[in-house]
Amino acid sequence: MSVMARPELSASPPPPTTLIAAYQAPGMGGWDELVDADGALRSHWGTLATQLDRLGGANELARRGDHAQRLIRENGVTYNVYGDPRGLDRPWQLDILPQVIAGAEWDKVAAGLAQRAHLLDLILADCYGPQRLLHDGMLPPAAVFAHPGFLRPCHELQVPGGRRLHFYAADLVRGGDGQWRVLADRAQAPSGAGYALENRIVLSRALPEVYRECQVRRLASFFAATRDTLIRLAPRHRDNPRIVLLTPGPYNESYFEHAYLARYLGYTLVEGGDLTVRDDSVFLKTLGGLHPVDVILRRLDDDFSDPLELRNESTLGVAGLVQAARSGNVAIVNALGSGLAQNSALMPLLPRLCRHILSEELLLPSVESMWCGDAEGMSRTLGHLDSLVIKPAFGPGRGEPRFGNQLSEAELAELATRIRARPFAYLAQEQIRFSTTPVWSGGALQPRSMALRAFAVATSDAYAVMPGGLTRISADPALPMVSMQRGGGSKDTWVLADGPVEHISLLRPVGAAVELRRGSIDLPSRVADNLFWLGRYAERAEDCARLLRAAVLRLADDPGSFAGRELAGLTATLRRVGLLAADEPSPANPSEIEEQLLTLLHDEELDCGMPANLHRLHHAAFAVRDRLSNDTWRVVNRLDRELESRPPMATRLGDALSLLNRLIANLAALAGMGMENTTRGPGWRFLDLGRRLERAMFTADLLRALLAVEDSDSGLDLLLDIADSGLTYRSRYLTNLQPAAVLDLLLTDVTNPRSLAFQLQSIFDHVAHLPRELDRALPSPEERLALAIDTSLRLADPLELAGTDHGNRLAEFLDRLSEDLVLLSDGITRTYLSHLVSSRASDNGRIRETPDSASAKAD
Repeated sequence: MSVMARPELSASPPPPTTLIAAYQAPGMGGWDELVDADGALRSHWGTLATQLDRLGGANELARRGDHAQRLIRENGVTYNVYGDPRGLDRPWQLDILPQVIAGAEWDKVAAGLAQRAHLLDLILADCYGPQRLLHDGMLPPAAVFAHPGFLRPCHELQVPGGRRLHFYAADLVRGGDGQWRVLADRAQAPSGAGYALENRIVLSRALPEVYRECQVRRLASFFAATRDTLIRLAPRHRDNPRIVLLTPGPYNESYFEHAYLARYLGYTLVEGGDLTVRDDSVFLKTLGGLHPVDVILRRLDDDFSDPLELRNESTLGVAGLVQAARSGNVAIVNALGSGLAQNSALMPLLPRLCRHILSEELLLPSVESMWCGDAEGMSRTLGHLDSLVIKPAFGPGRGEPRFGNQLSEAELAELATRIRARPFAYLAQEQIRFSTTPVWSGGALQPRSMALRAFAVATSDAYAVMPGGLTRISADPALPMVSMQRGGGSKDTWVLADGPVEHISLLRPVGAAVELRRGSIDLPSRVADNLFWLGRYAERAEDCARLLRAAVLRLADDPGSFAGRELAGLTATLRRVGLLAADEPSPANPSEIEEQLLTLLHDEELDCGMPANLHRLHHAAFAVRDRLSNDTWRVVNRLDRELESRPPMATRLGDALSLLNRLIANLAALAGMGMENTTRGPGWRFLDLGRRLERAMFTADLLRALLAVEDSDSGLDLLLDIADSGLTYRSRYLTNLQPAAVLDLLLTDVTNPRSLAFQLQSIFDHVAHLPRELDRALPSPEERLALAIDTSLRLADPLELAGTDHGNRLAEFLDRLSEDLVLLSDGITRTYLSHLVSSRASDNGRIRETPDSASAKAD
């Protein structure tokens, strides 16, 4: 018999407050979290309700809700809903009202969760070990051997401490009787803890006074236990083990959480390609060489983890990982094969197994379930098919649940046939009516169905349960299920404390021994590649914006004068830098060039336009989310919002100019974050190297199009404007525009941060400090080439290049310089970045007149 009784009600519940009074619970025998069947406020919601009224009513709560959603956008909290047009950029949905749970009630839930996690861990140990439960008839063989989560290569695989299930999560629902039940077990790579933490941070900032007065239990203790557990599992280097978080990559639905947890816990975020197995040990591939890995916190499904022994078509895992684990040289959390524990076929068997293994009653029951692989279970299922929920027995992702009361007679008959053909593959569950919880929507509180994902982590001798969890809510009151993939939202979960809440920090205590460090070469080539192209895309977007702004300014000021030679110079520039295709006809008049400029600014489909450049920038930044500060990410998000809120393409030049000014300001802020807020390590070098190479290429193209021509005088003012060097020029030469002086400022002046000389000086410094073999005596090929380019520019004479026949000489010089810059980019890619299967090394994003190369990529 379960001890999970319904929560007791206060003898005299507090009266409904102003915001609560208008709330209408669904009734009809369902359980509402906020009010009881008589409409009285449940006692543990009293403090929250009072504090919400003190805020000032509905308008203030709406304002706080907007503030919370703004924080989510600024922090870049996303969840990838497959098939959603927003894709990776879909913001996380958080309700401003928390889910409140009384402390005494939660303590009972936590005890049940800890017991359930311990039970499942023991079942895993037996299934991958002696298999006594199978021999004694306590487990049906089909429930184990037919389950795809049972990994035969992992049988008898020894794990650190003998524990396989280090992280466990359960999806909890509450029925009409008020009792919590487990709807599903999550044991493979449970997700959601990071989102629960972010929800807490956001809501504590949006409702600081409410959060303080409600005395909510903190989540930090759970993550402190997590970190201690991972350190304890390390087979070696326990004083400072190398722990990595293995992610499937940025296209995974919860990639934000992977990056967020890696940053919060201080671990390196890696993909399968960042790791390699040598001599039965796992190593992290970095620019500085191979570094041994002690613990892998896995966010990758079991069978994708090793293409050598598990799923051979997987490109996400690490070949040889099973053998490394078998050899005891790396700890994998959760252990490979733990997906078997989320086998739905086990749910109806757990009460009996709990009595057999632990000699205890199961404290936290499951939703009533019947496995069709059992004759009695199939008989009961087929007899009540129209009132049950039929699910795949072997886990999510293998078919959608079927609600019997929503199926026609023909559909029920077809489903029955399928069950009879493969009974072991199906599980039937009671169609429980989920409890409802208040959600702020449309200026009022409205009921929504809810489910709670709760989390537990193994400690040295037990399981610690997070005091809270991830409350998920349905997108619509009519939906019978709660799913983030179906557009659902979330809530922070507040477990109330009985008194003042203890402050817990993940920081090491003062006085603890620490090894001082001044740098790191733990930079995987994948991360270097993304940082390199983040720098390039950011600079490319800024160059494009400056070029478009210079043209728009001239069109807006005096369209009539923007003709003839200046129009030809702008057209040549657009063509040279790849914003106008070589075979595309040149605009013949100001109205045509205006249309071309607006197309470059607005057209999503144009590969070289501003939207495409900003999308590439965002994707490169998202891939290294764990390496970027919150302030840097806010700038990236502002660029996204500018893109989303830009005026329609038919908008005239005034609005286009305002948009370009904002884009340039945000892109300059992004560059400033890179220069002033980034530690001077290998990551910063690749970021700035990408920016300097891109600016050098653009400046060379700009000079080639506007100055290395016969009639260069007409383009001097446009050239200075695009290069943002007009103020410097006029402070030196007043208003006298001379080709030689402009050339000196933009080509050879090392004090001008927009000049080619300045870029090449920085490029040479970066290349000289990139990781290299310690015993190499001679400069690398990249160093030689960077030095040669820099030297040729230092020896250049602007007066000679700008002489009477300067057009040909300058053109030849700039063409040679551009070709050498492309060769340098290719060399850096081959040496440091080319291990990727799909590299942006070939993405130049331009339509250049130079030969194809590894730097001329189209997405």
